[in-house]
Amino acid sequence: MKIVFLAPFGIRPKGTVIARMLPLAAELQKIGHVLTIIAPPYTNPEDSGRSETVRGVRLVNVVLPTKGKALSALPLAWRMFRAALAEKPDVMHLFKPKGYGGLAAMLHLWLQRLGVRLPPLFVDSDDWEGTGGMNELHGYSSMEKRLFAFQEQWLSRHAWGMTVASRTLEALTCEMRSTSQRILYLPNCVTATPPGNGRRIREKLGIAADVPLVLLYTRFFEFSQERLYRILDGIHRRVPGVRYLVVGKGRHQEEESLLLASRKLGFDNALALAGWIEPHDLPDYLATADVAIYPLDDTLVNRAKCPAKLTELLLAAVPVVADRVGQAREYIADTISGILSDPNDPESMVVGTVRLLREPDMRNKLAAEGRRYLIQHFNWQEAAQTLDQFYRSSTIS
Repeated sequence: MKIVFLAPFGIRPKGTVIARMLPLAAELQKIGHVLTIIAPPYTNPEDSGRSETVRGVRLVNVVLPTKGKALSALPLAWRMFRAALAEKPDVMHLFKPKGYGGLAAMLHLWLQRLGVRLPPLFVDSDDWEGTGGMNELHGYSSMEKRLFAFQEQWLSRHAWGMTVASRTLEALTCEMRSTSQRILYLPNCVTATPPGNGRRIREKLGIAADVPLVLLYTRFFEFSQERLYRILDGIHRRVPGVRYLVVGKGRHQEEESLLLASRKLGFDNALALAGWIEPHDLPDYLATADVAIYPLDDTLVNRAKCPAKLTELLLAAVPVVADRVGQAREYIADTISGILSDPNDPESMVVGTVRLLREPDMRNKLAAEGRRYLIQHFNWQEAAQTLDQFYRSSTIS
């Protein structure tokens, strides 16, 4: 089959295209399909109108309109729709039911309802985007929030089929469609690449190999900042000489707030802020840690999301202490492939982390089993085969 993926934004610098769409596309090609990704490169305007091949997959960056954001929305959606149809696809698949790609998909479905012969359209949801979800975390205008909430509801109800990245999204989508038919649970997966070289990064940061190191790999919005401070302070008080490495960048200068809190609480000398890391260097940074923490407040956003960062940590063979929220319970079997803590009790994450720092045998066992379990049960090769079967069974029926 010829399959077109409609991307939510450009391939740079955001990670959705690389973390979810691209590995699926690459694996689908390995089993005989022809894949093209159509992207609106407003996050990387330098690529406007340029086609490229990424990991063997053809990616078409449509030409960006020159008008303002609001005036460009419909022309950009139209160009995405035209570019997708130019590929003469057998299947179209929108990733994220919102934005420019969402408008192109809505046009597609409206034309189908008018009798125009077009390929079946599938929609992928990897976050709850609308009311109570990602809408609340971005600085969208009130008009944009209303549009995105409407797109999520309308597209989820009218798409030929839905792929969803979490069990919570699966349940929410069943409610919107009033049926479980043509809904595929398709969580984020991994490719079995070897862990990185953490020793190189420790040397770069001046952290000796025998110094206990706790990693936080985050965008900061997933948890209360005050709870994070309590967790880091609690570990610091119980493990002399512990160091912290924070990889990732917040939207609202959370790093600066963390620095201020660390000075107040007295663990500023233990803190290293790496910021945003280039993808090719990331495995080495993740491999530096003795333990990684993954805090998640019990919110709709976190229950619905499928945390790719958590899969990256487990793939890096780092033992993880994560809150018992949403997909974390799918990826981690408590005390077998990681430790699950109570999101309402910061002390439980402190206790789990301290335990692993003090028990190297358990640490090594959880690290190995976490990586093994992830690769065995959540790999892109099997996910692509499942998606292939879903396309075929859904389009035949």
